Amino acid sequence: MSKVKYRYNPETLSYDRIQKGFQYYLFRVSIYLTTILLLGLVLYFIYPYVFESPKEKRQTREIQQLLAQFDIMNKKLDQVELVLDDIELRDENIYRSIFQADSIPQSIRRAGFGGVNRYQHLEDMNNSELVLNTARRLDVVMKQLYVQSTSFDEVIDLAKRKDEMLRSVPAIMPISNSDLRRTASGWGYRIHPIHKIRKFHYGMDFTAPKGTEIYSTGDGVVSKITNEVRGYGKRIEVDHGFGYKTLYAHLSEFNVKRGQKVKRGEVIGYVGNTGTSTAAHLHYEVIEKGHKVNPQHYYFKEDFTAEQYDRMIQISSNSNQTFD
Repeated sequence: MSKVKYRYNPETLSYDRIQKGFQYYLFRVSIYLTTILLLGLVLYFIYPYVFESPKEKRQTREIQQLLAQFDIMNKKLDQVELVLDDIELRDENIYRSIFQADSIPQSIRRAGFGGVNRYQHLEDMNNSELVLNTARRLDVVMKQLYVQSTSFDEVIDLAKRKDEMLRSVPAIMPISNSDLRRTASGWGYRIHPIHKIRKFHYGMDFTAPKGTEIYSTGDGVVSKITNEVRGYGKRIEVDHGFGYKTLYAHLSEFNVKRGQKVKRGEVIGYVGNTGTSTAAHLHYEVIEKGHKVNPQHYYFKEDFTAEQYDRMIQISSNSNQTFD
């Protein structure tokens, strides 16, 4: 039961009972409602900043779990990168070396992804730096795996063709020279026979009577036959594949045609004295991947004793005059 309230009346010097009408109760209700509304608005805007809702708590747990998963993923990526580095090292220094395949530059193995920003859709995410870094690492690993897979495909193909490659390497002397007496001049600076100046000699010269048989030093295909008044004179070039070519110059006659397949030891021509030559001899060159190389490094060492091989190198290394 509500209390009865009185108001002092100065005119009558007495207390008059306050009569509570409809407006009084309406006013009181409006005060209560306004207060409740204000408190509700304050709680509505302040509560989320002070207390987490069940949904936010659930989202926080999910974010923490995702961050933990990203951390685990990055640690596993560290392990994958170590394994890949080891595989690449073996690939470059063992597998590709065995089959004499070209090295794969690091610029290709570690190549990035140019052009359009592949990660633009990730930049506005929370923890975007972590997500971006992980995405980039995954892309690099995927690129490395692709390059390595392609490399192994090439190595497998080379392994299957190993016998063919061994038959194709220019590995015997181009003329019969078991006693080494026909080894005349080798790789390096020599005195030119006509101009009498010091000039680099890209090959080996073998002296032999005109008409001496010349052998293909490896399996291959005759890629060029020319007959010049000067220079190499009558020349044969054989493409052995696997990056190898050989050149035979100053011939007197040809025994093959352009495009013909030849085997190691097959007679392809005969020693002569054509072109810029001062005596009957064979000028022989080995070209590996477009570069002329010293032929003496390609002869089967099993064909010589250690003394013979050393003697052959010594003879070919003498700074004597060439025949062409």
